[in-house]
Amino acid sequence: MSQALTRLQLHVLDAVQGKKDRGATMVEYGLLVALIAVVVAVAATVLGKQIAQLFTDVGDSLGVTVP
Repeated sequence: MSQALTRLQLHVLDAVQGKKDRGATMVEYGLLVALIAVVVAVAATVLGKQIAQLFTDVGDSLGVTVP
């Protein structure tokens, strides 16, 4: 009986700790997504004019006019 109770306690403890790990993992993924968003925003700000000029050059070479 004692062995069965010990197994039950370990099973419950593993289940509770597993849920805590899942929450931590979601927070970590959220932080990564936020970091990637900041990097993209900074890159767009720094390289924005160069990228716009690149698209303009490609459009000009294709003969596309913008109204």
